[in-house]
Amino acid sequence: MFGRKDNEAGTVVAVLAAALRRDIAFGELPPDAKLKIEPLRARYGGSAHSMREALVQLSVEGLVEATAQRGFRVASATQADLEDITRLRVEIECLGLRWSMEKADVDWEGRVVAARHRLSRIEQDIASNPLALAMEWEEFNHRFHTALIDACGSPRLLEMHERLYNQSRRFRLAALNEGVVDFEASKADHDTLIDAVLDHDPDTAINTLKAHIIGRNGRSKHH
Repeated sequence: MFGRKDNEAGTVVAVLAAALRRDIAFGELPPDAKLKIEPLRARYGGSAHSMREALVQLSVEGLVEATAQRGFRVASATQADLEDITRLRVEIECLGLRWSMEKADVDWEGRVVAARHRLSRIEQDIASNPLALAMEWEEFNHRFHTALIDACGSPRLLEMHERLYNQSRRFRLAALNEGVVDFEASKADHDTLIDAVLDHDPDTAINTLKAHIIGRNGRSKHH
């Protein structure tokens, strides 16, 4: 009886967190914006307790900042933030890829190839209609990058990668909105990564992934 109630409450918090996460990613809730419980409830629904729990969850993810004096606000999104996120993501994701390649088996290779195939379908269409396909592209890009490291054997590394990837999402979607994403370069990097994985060539895979995350144009915004 009590377990069901807890599950329902957890589901509400997850739905609220997902809605907030999406609107932060798209800039509907802009960087540094104050997040007051009652206005958020009017916009997204849920109880005050559920909304607070959702905000606490997002603060753990680094998308929201919480202070005892000022309440909640959207985390900043400066160039310094981007550079810090990118620097850490390079280290974590490249390490995860190396460990995954050391443990590589056919099942992992199959997951990587399948994730790349799904992403490639979106890459064929997104250049002509980027905003309409933004979330689908972002989701399949996320799945591909997660698949590259999901055989690493470290739950903590995967958790840290997830957090950094989510924190970098705002910058990718902003770049998409600005029309500065180089889809051809991104697609070429993904193809090189797949070839290196299947050829069991960790040096090429890791160097390609590092360059891909940092960004060929130096802006680190579209990966």
